[in-house]
Amino acid sequence: MFRRPLALAVAVLALLAGAPAPARADPGPPGLVWGECADDLPDVPLDPAVRCARLRLPVDWARPHGPTFELAVARRAARVPERRVGTLVFGPGGPGDSGVERIRKGDRFSPELLDRFDLVSFDPRTVARSAAPVCAPDPNLRRPPIPLADQADFDAAVAWNRALWDRCRPTSPVFEHADTVSTTRDLEALRRALGERRLTFHGSSYGTLLGQQYAERYPGRVRAVVLEGVFDHGLGLRPFVRTQAATLQDSFDEFVSWCDRSIECVLHGRDVRSVWAGVLARAGRGGYAPRTAFDVTAVALGLLAGPRWPQLATEIRKMDAGTPPDEVKLPIAVAAFCADWPAPVRDYDEYAALVREAAAAAPDVRYGAGLLAVQTCLGWPSPVRNPPHRLHVRAHTPLLLINARHDPRTGYAWATDVARQLGRHGHLVTYEGWGHGAYERNDCTIAVVDRYLVDLTLPAPGARCPAS
Repeated sequence: MFRRPLALAVAVLALLAGAPAPARADPGPPGLVWGECADDLPDVPLDPAVRCARLRLPVDWARPHGPTFELAVARRAARVPERRVGTLVFGPGGPGDSGVERIRKGDRFSPELLDRFDLVSFDPRTVARSAAPVCAPDPNLRRPPIPLADQADFDAAVAWNRALWDRCRPTSPVFEHADTVSTTRDLEALRRALGERRLTFHGSSYGTLLGQQYAERYPGRVRAVVLEGVFDHGLGLRPFVRTQAATLQDSFDEFVSWCDRSIECVLHGRDVRSVWAGVLARAGRGGYAPRTAFDVTAVALGLLAGPRWPQLATEIRKMDAGTPPDEVKLPIAVAAFCADWPAPVRDYDEYAALVREAAAAAPDVRYGAGLLAVQTCLGWPSPVRNPPHRLHVRAHTPLLLINARHDPRTGYAWATDVARQLGRHGHLVTYEGWGHGAYERNDCTIAVVDRYLVDLTLPAPGARCPAS
């Protein structure tokens, strides 16, 4: 279904060695000048409590006095100023989600957080209002399907990707500098511009990578960091693909169990796995052309994130009756993700091995979002700017991790692995339910996060919140 050098060579070498690059004093950022936000969101009226600003930052943090770009920022003022704790910065996911839009909507925060914090977020590099590239595929090239079928498809995918990037690159000054290391430096500059002595941060999904790497680079600047729906940047390519497929299979298994016991499921009383297998087989024969078997799986990936089990059952029944699946767009901010995640796949044989790895881990759904990520980044220049490494965090305040037991995108295995990497500097809370994201699931999950952010109170070790 998700940015900070020193001298670039030193940063890359340090990350390759598995250790964070040493921090260097950044030039002081200019102040933020708050004003009215652009009225650019349909059905979201302007709110006088929300103000917007632009923070001018270096394109390349290795050249702090070189070319610059503007980071779009939004702030929602605390509703009860006399009880205000400080500023909470929200780290959007994706990569590709807009933090400005999240603040404008104000629908991601509990009443207590809305009362007691100024809520701030931003559009990361290459996203929405922050130097987003204008990308159009080359009309002369064929976009290969997912999954690729042979070496010709593989070569076409590399050519299609590189042609797309060549068309994107000139339209955004930060296209080559959108990695999470660079965004961590942006986040530190934002903290300073906000006048906050230490950072209070809530990262969601891919935004958890930003929180992890900020705490790694600036441990003394951490007041509190929440990681919700935890992304694991310490995995190699094969484990990444395998675990993404396995967590989607786990969520599909939960859906099947619900369907078997619930009359609310329109497939209740039928062999759901058999119906699903028939739909995939029809897709494989070209029965839904131009939609493919991966497009069928993408339907499950999208709806299990809710989870929206009744709707998924309805969609499977429609496909079983011959209706092609709707196209499900699973966008990735390419310049960010591909700079964080190498796809060193040399040919179709290596690619096919990854497809088999996913299928072995997910016999029903076959593919996970990992294969989409791999295909998205085929042909990206190596080495990447922010290669995967095991975390080395030594923040005084432990980071709070919260993850659903059955998350189809950022699986529970990722959360437990990141918690192991953090050791005593991390504290994992398990939501015993389903779907992508855990914070707003019920009173328990909200209370766990809010008490930590407001009071710095950690729950007991091994804390769990019931499913709802």
